[in-house]
Amino acid sequence: MNPVTAGDRDEPPAPDASSRRRLGIGAVVVLVIAALAVTVGIGILRGAMAPVDQVVVDQTPAPAVTGSADLYVHVSGAVRSPGLYVLPAGARVVDAVAAAGGFAEEADRNAVNLARTLDDGEQLPVPRTGEAPPAGAVAPAPAAGLVDLNSADATQLETLPRIGPALAERIIAWRDDNGGFTSVEDLLAVPGIGDTMLESLRDLVTV
Repeated sequence: MNPVTAGDRDEPPAPDASSRRRLGIGAVVVLVIAALAVTVGIGILRGAMAPVDQVVVDQTPAPAVTGSADLYVHVSGAVRSPGLYVLPAGARVVDAVAAAGGFAEEADRNAVNLARTLDDGEQLPVPRTGEAPPAGAVAPAPAAGLVDLNSADATQLETLPRIGPALAERIIAWRDDNGGFTSVEDLLAVPGIGDTMLESLRDLVTV
C-alpha cells in the first residue's frame, strides 16, 4: 500500500467569486434587519416611557362673594325660643320668628307683619293675644302731627309702629285701588293689618 501524501488528500474546493458575493450580500441583509429591529425596539421603549399628557387644572380661586353685614335681632315675646339671633342681611320678620322656633301658642299672629324687613340691632317683640303692644314697639308720632293715610308717602308711613316698607306699599296700593281711606278702620282691609295693629295705629293716623 502506498502511503497517501499531502498532495493526494481530498480538499474542499475554494469558493468562487460569485459565492463570496452572495455571502457578502446575505451578511449585509442580516445587518440591516438587525439594525431595523434595534431601531423599532428603541422606538417602542421610548414610547412606553414617554410621559402621559398632563391635564392642567385651573386652581385659581373663584372670586369671593362680598356679602352685606349680618343682622343682630333680639326676638322676644310669644315665640318658642326668645333670644338674640344673627340673620343675613335682607332678612324679614318671618325669618326671625322662624329662627326663634316659631310662634308660641298664645301669640297674636295677626299683630306681626311677617313681610317686613329687619334692621340691625332691632328688637322684635311678638305680642300675645289680647296683649297691648310693648312700649318699645310703638314709635312716636311724627312731630308734624298725625299721619294722613290718604296723603302720606311710604317714608311717612314707615314712621308708624310695625309698618315696614312692604306694609307701607300695601297701604298705598290699597289707597290707590279703592280711592282712598274713608276711616281709620279701613286699614283692616289691608293685608297684614289686624285688630291689634289697628289699635296701635288709631291715635297716630287720620284720614
